[in-house]
This record gives sequence, C-alpha cells and structure tokens, in this order.
Amino acid sequence: MIEEARTMTANQVTLWYLAASVLFILALKGLSSPETARRGNLYGIAGMAIAVLVTLALVARGRVDLIVLAMIAGGAVGAFVARRVQMTQMPELVAAMHSLVGMAAVLIAIAAVHNPSAFGVPDPLPAGNKLELFIGTFVGAITFSGSVIAFGKLAGLGRRFRLFSSAPIVFPGQHWLNLAIALVMIGFGVAFFLSPEPNWTAFILMTGLAFMLGVLIIIPIGGADMPVVISMLNSYSGWAAAGIGFSLGNAMLIIAGSLVGSSGAILSYIMCRAMNRSFVSVILGGFGAEEGAAAAAPGGKTVKSGSAEDAAFLLANAESVVIVPGYGLAVARAQHAVKEMVDLLAQKGVQVRFAIHPVAGRMPGHMNVLLAEAEVPYDMVFEMEDINGEMGTVDVALVLGANDVVNPLAYEKGSPIYGMPIIDVHKARTVLVNKRSMAAGYAGLDNPLFYMDRTMMVFGDAKKVVEDIVKALH
Repeated sequence: MIEEARTMTANQVTLWYLAASVLFILALKGLSSPETARRGNLYGIAGMAIAVLVTLALVARGRVDLIVLAMIAGGAVGAFVARRVQMTQMPELVAAMHSLVGMAAVLIAIAAVHNPSAFGVPDPLPAGNKLELFIGTFVGAITFSGSVIAFGKLAGLGRRFRLFSSAPIVFPGQHWLNLAIALVMIGFGVAFFLSPEPNWTAFILMTGLAFMLGVLIIIPIGGADMPVVISMLNSYSGWAAAGIGFSLGNAMLIIAGSLVGSSGAILSYIMCRAMNRSFVSVILGGFGAEEGAAAAAPGGKTVKSGSAEDAAFLLANAESVVIVPGYGLAVARAQHAVKEMVDLLAQKGVQVRFAIHPVAGRMPGHMNVLLAEAEVPYDMVFEMEDINGEMGTVDVALVLGANDVVNPLAYEKGSPIYGMPIIDVHKARTVLVNKRSMAAGYAGLDNPLFYMDRTMMVFGDAKKVVEDIVKALH
C-alpha cells in the first residue's frame, strides 16, 4: 500500500479511511456484548492497520524511516507491558494509555504551532487552526494530568504520595479555584487565538494551567467512583485526538477520535445513571464524597465468622445462590476456582447466578471479563437492575471480594455514597462474605452488611477459600 502512495488520489485515501471507519464502528458494536467482543477486537485491529498504512502512504516522501523506527520502539514497549500486566492491573494500564494520548495531542499541537508548514498548515496559522489547536491542547493536557492522577489512585500510590490517595482530597473553595483556573486558561487561549503572530507566552501558560486543572478535577474523586473516571478520561482522550485531527486535516484522526470521545461520553452517562451521579458534575470533576464526609467506624460491633466448610454446607443446601464478584476476586485470580464451584453446585441442583454491578472492580466490565475468561456461561450473568428485584427470594448470597457495591450505607442520607445504587445483598436470606480482613473498601467506608445477624464472614484469600469450598462440596 505504501508503494502505491505516490499515485494514491484523494478519493482513494477517502475510501480507505471510510473502510477503516466502518471497521471501527463494527468494533464498537462487537465490544458491546461479551459474545461478540473477540470479533469486535479483530474489526478494530483491521481498521487500525488500514488507518496506519494509509497514513504512512500519505507521508511516503517524508522521513518514513523515523516513523517506522518510532512505531517499532513503541510496539516493542507495548508488547512487553501487555505480556507482563495482570488482569487486576488493566484499569491502571487503561489510565496510562489515556495519559499518552493526551500528551501526544499536546506535543503535536506544540509542533504545529512551531512549524505549521511541516503539517501542511498555512503559516501564519489561520484563525480556525488556532482555535482547533487551542481546544486540542487544553483537552489533551487535562487528559494527561488527570489520567496520571487516576493511574496513581488505581495503583495504590497514595501510600507514598498524598496526591494519589484513593480517598477524596478536598479543601474549602476547591470548585471556585477550579472555575478561576479554567477561566484564566480560556483567557490565555483567547489571547493566543487573537494574536497575529504565534503567542508562545499565552500558549505555554494556557497549557500549564490545563495540566494543573487536570490534577485538580481528579483528586476530589473517591476510589468508589474511579470506574466513571476511567470512562470519562477515555472520552477526553478521544476529543483531544479529534481536535488535533481537525488542525492536521486528517479525516481518520477526526473520525476515530470522535468515535472514542462519543462512546466514552455515552458510557460515562450510563455509569452515572447507575451510580445516581450528575453527568455534568462528572465532566467538571465535582463528584465524590462531600467535604467533611467521614467513614463510619465499626466501634464495638462484632461479626460472625465461619469456615469454608460451613460455607459449603450452606451453599449445597440452598435452592438459589447469587454470587457477587468484586475486586478481591480479581486480585486473587479466583475466577476459575469459582467456575468449578458453580459446576459442582449445579450438579447438586442449585440454581446459581452472578450479579454484576456496573462499577464493580476498577473499570467498566472488569468482572464480566474475568468471568468470560473462566468460561462462565453468559446466561448465568445478570446486571444489577435485572436481579435486584429477586434478591429477597435468594437463599444464599455469596459476596467475593466486593465491598462498596453491596454497602447499605448507600440508602442512608449523609453517607458519602448516598444515592449510589447497590446490589441488595442485605435482602438475601443468608449472606456469605469473603474478605481478607475487615478493612474498609476502596471508598474508605465501613460496611454494615458485615455485622448483620444473617451474615457470615469467611476470611481469607478468595481463591484459597473457594478451593476449600470445592473440596468440601466433593
């Protein structure tokens, strides 16, 4: 295809880009369901391969050697990271990838302002290109710094740096400060836009303020809301790419960025509805725990604890069981042991279903991916809204490593998670909860579910506990 570049017409380029765009749309469609996710990935790979080859063809008379060298280096790093990353680290990886997209947008904008002709843009920059570069730059900068903070929160770096704490970092007048920074940032952007010559001072100050704003809008967001942050930053990275695509006159970058931006925004909206959050507040970074909110202390409360054998007895003698997986299951890599346990219970005539909260884990679809990896049948997996109405009739609810998504504090006014829909595990006739300890969840809140009379705690690593339950069931 690269060899054909010298004779490739504008219409041919458009047709190739159109084919890649159709494949991207089919990829999104495929990724909307676990059954078609693999096919969706293949569509996405094919579309990106076409987009890259056509783009290389367009610059065939330039320094393609440097571009290919950079692609090989980047691909090698990506392959190395992908082979080493664990399933539990996927959210951190996604946040890191978003940060790179944001920084790429910023660097391309800087290069375009410095040497417009190298990108086929008139010099001096027309007003339209200045506006596009302004938007792409500040969105990209916010995406980069916000994604770095999200990465730190997800990776547990709060133990070393307060800025990465999973608990919300709030201070008086925080939102007013964010508004002031945003207005000043836009002011410098307007100055850059109106200047007849490249106004580097205004451009650099605007970019620096955007980096600062990205940090400030993410630090007040608590750990329980991080899945929404991931999808929100995904949307930002797409819009940043689309903005730069307009400046460079690259239709493929515009289309791909718009698809990513719009799909990320839709996902954020869906997740906000699932968490009873305001979509506008999410965009502005103004959600999470309110100022002064504190976690409830367990005080002198006591819990009932039992063994894996006790849990096996309750599960084997139940008619219906609902399993609620959480991040603890992912950390322990217990999905395959859970599948074996489910098969044994099914052989004993027990109806087993899985209840998935929209924000269980650390990113959207985290639990669905784990269960699919263990080949759990899709018809056994139910979303929260589809199963909550039946929780009162369930004999045993088994919670594996979940915490915030089953916390009844969501029904108490004044709680930091008040209004967040949860899986109503507390309504089941018997509740089994597997945790390593009584430590609070990612949101930093104690969970009244653990102290209920009909709740039995089974402490230990999820994989080890489930394997012991399997042995007892045999």
